[in-house]
Amino acid sequence: MSTNKFDIEILDTTLRDGAQGESITFSLRDKLAVTETLDELGVTLIEAGNPGSNPKDMEYFRLTDNLNLKNSKICAFGSTRKKGIKACDDIQLRSLLDAGTQTVVIFGKSWDLHVNKVLRAQPQENLDMIAETIDFLKKEGRCVIYDAEHFFDGYIGNKSYALSTIQTAFDAGADSIVLCDTNGGTLTDKVTDAAYEVKELMPNTVFGIHAHNDCGLAVANSIAAIQKGFTHVQGTLVGFGERCGNTSLAALIPTLELKMSLHCLPAGNLKRIGEMTRRVAEIANVIISDDMPYVGTHAFSHKAGMHSDGVIKTNLSFEHINPSAVGNERHLLMSEVGGRAAIAERVKLIEPSIDKDHPVVISLAEKLKTHEALGWAYEGANASFDILILRELKRYTPFFNIEAYRVMSEHPKGSKIECSNAWVKVQVGDKSEVAAAEGVGPVGALDSALRRALTSFYPGLSKMRLEDYKVRVIDGKDATAAQVRVLIESTDGQKTWNTIGVSADIIDASRIALMDSIEYMLISENK
Repeated sequence: MSTNKFDIEILDTTLRDGAQGESITFSLRDKLAVTETLDELGVTLIEAGNPGSNPKDMEYFRLTDNLNLKNSKICAFGSTRKKGIKACDDIQLRSLLDAGTQTVVIFGKSWDLHVNKVLRAQPQENLDMIAETIDFLKKEGRCVIYDAEHFFDGYIGNKSYALSTIQTAFDAGADSIVLCDTNGGTLTDKVTDAAYEVKELMPNTVFGIHAHNDCGLAVANSIAAIQKGFTHVQGTLVGFGERCGNTSLAALIPTLELKMSLHCLPAGNLKRIGEMTRRVAEIANVIISDDMPYVGTHAFSHKAGMHSDGVIKTNLSFEHINPSAVGNERHLLMSEVGGRAAIAERVKLIEPSIDKDHPVVISLAEKLKTHEALGWAYEGANASFDILILRELKRYTPFFNIEAYRVMSEHPKGSKIECSNAWVKVQVGDKSEVAAAEGVGPVGALDSALRRALTSFYPGLSKMRLEDYKVRVIDGKDATAAQVRVLIESTDGQKTWNTIGVSADIIDASRIALMDSIEYMLISENK
């Protein structure tokens, strides 16, 4: 069923296999939002679920008629007919037809262990189930993708039977056949061997790969199959799914496009893959790993001075691709081991005329070493470092000052009220404002009170919210008197930024980070 539009046909199964991942639960509205995001990215096929499994999925298929999809086609998913009945009498197959999708994905057994011990059918009956199901759907005018479940385990355990199942699917009219590493335990050399053999035996068949990541090899196994001529690949954009997850399409697609010159997405869309991956992760309420290939925030981060200096001179020295190709950007981490070249690059974002030998850069390098010795770590708090740069450039004017603040927490047994409250008095120019707020914790209460006091002066702060909060004890030997480092991530709904505070008082460290966070937003708005 491979399309001529792209070299590799991408099927995203976030809404089906991805939804089987632990802690992943999609509402109907979530499923529609993910669908629109994947269409915006430009994947060819979206496997959206089994319409016969629950009312939510059937309602989803009904509502997709109202979606104006520009790039993607939606697929319904189901199994071969049940043992002992005709395909035309199988309720689940009827629900696939009722879903109204032009393409359907059907899975069947390839491993004789499953046929014997799970399906509890005779080997020939399983072949009949495959053939009759595909024949039934083809006669109903559907395009059929056949997923050969547990194919690689079957190939290793009983090669002749595993091959007979996919030959049966092809003879019955399947438009493409997908070999599944359902347990995710197959090593790449075995995938290569199997892919080579099936292509030799069935050269006119469109083959695909569906890999799980239980050995950390899902992307590698997908690439291995594609190198042997497979033209269809399945995975989930973020990589989550059953157990250890599926092939991460966010990691695979850039490799196919940039390193193998295989066209997968509409022209220009690869630059949006990071944005789309983060959007799907947000809908699913999961956090993308910072070190995720291509799209993670650490993917193009450089800390060592030699690395920073080298990549500034030529990106090929320490970057395998240009970050902008996948919509990412380079991060030169501000650290005592980063060197003046990295600091200068950060300063140039504010003052382009400065080089690494400028007195401002030299002074910042010394302050960075001094601050790090006291527990500050700017590599994860670029917003605070930008404020430090502005101070050094003599371009920093505070937007406000805190004249006084008070934070209290109480925990009355059985009370359902928020247990912390904060009071703050701020000064903006020659005016003062007092505000109070409650929160589920002292930092949340202080954050709310501070922004409430400032919003009358700076209405844009109403868009801001605290996204993440981390505390680290710098030196545990001082026990409860130890210095603590607080890192805060904030957002205005469009972008995020990180700030830092250090103090022996966790509330005061939080106050420092909160002030920087608010100042940074106000600075950004008033550039």
